[in-house]
Amino acid sequence: MKAIISGGGTGGHIFPAIAIANAIKERWSDAEILFVGAEGRMEMEKVPAAGYEIKALPIAGLQRRLTLKNLAVPFKMLKSQRMVKSILKDFDPDIVVGVGGYASAPTLKTAAKMGYTTLLQEQNSYPGLTNKMLSKTAATICVAFEGLDKFFPAEKIVLTGNPVRKDIEEMKASREEGCRCFEVNTDRPVVLSVGGSLGARSINEMMINHLSYFKDNKVQLIWQTGKWMYEEAKRKVADAGVEEWVKVHQFINRMDMAYAAADVVVSRAGAIAISELCLVGKPIILIPSPNVAEDHQTKNAMALVEKGAALMVRDAECNAVGISVLNRLLDNENQRETMAKACGQMGVHHAAERIVDEIVKLTDKSK
Repeated sequence: MKAIISGGGTGGHIFPAIAIANAIKERWSDAEILFVGAEGRMEMEKVPAAGYEIKALPIAGLQRRLTLKNLAVPFKMLKSQRMVKSILKDFDPDIVVGVGGYASAPTLKTAAKMGYTTLLQEQNSYPGLTNKMLSKTAATICVAFEGLDKFFPAEKIVLTGNPVRKDIEEMKASREEGCRCFEVNTDRPVVLSVGGSLGARSINEMMINHLSYFKDNKVQLIWQTGKWMYEEAKRKVADAGVEEWVKVHQFINRMDMAYAAADVVVSRAGAIAISELCLVGKPIILIPSPNVAEDHQTKNAMALVEKGAALMVRDAECNAVGISVLNRLLDNENQRETMAKACGQMGVHHAAERIVDEIVKLTDKSK
């Protein structure tokens, strides 16, 4: 098996890509896997750290504001397509997988033109323009949400779920173990606040502005701030004298333990975060980022809200109403149990393996 996996830009694209690569390696121990990413983006660091080779393209996306950088985008696309043509000729893959992000457009477009079999992995409930375009030539489209036949050819769609980190997929930690890991009390409610790997300013500011709530109500907070607001958050917690109740972390490596400890999770609505939360089945308050293409995080969140699996607070309103929504949820055990059950029912296990099953069908390569 020889596979090219292309895409990246954010952890939401990169970590599923690595999970797919790992599942391919588990199926075929002698598989050859090559990643194709974008210069200067996160994948150029994360993919080699996971043990895979990656080639960089000079591709970049259009800026939303008026800038001279946009003039260079068509030329970068053409140069990237020429480079992909050379990569494909040299590597000659059995399958080309696109996971979203700048690099996937020239890679899958060129691969399809050259007659290579392509597979798309769409993480979100509302696809971006690139994947809508690439779906026309893709042989199979692996999705994580129902209802994407509004955007993609129905006969190509397979509901596989989103590949997530192995420690979340196989989570066995108890609440007691999670609480011990983060030095919080099992006898008190625990809230986990995460805004993605880089943090979320509005969620962080909501927590900073309501630190007294946690001490006054004897609610414990495990708080991933991201690196930009970590020092400020630590300082504010110390100034407010709430260190006993609020545990500040720049980044949480043991997210399985954090999920295990949590009674309620406050989170952005990225597709991978939602996929993880559905696997662990927790009551969730989703605060979608407004700074994403086609407002897809709101659409992701609504897919859960409509099934009673989450509550949603708009980003612009989270400072004003977020804590009161949290307080009502903590006070309503029946609602939390109902939400957790509905959330867990939406979880899709073994997504990476399901995607590899589709690769087998397309390439006619068994183990």
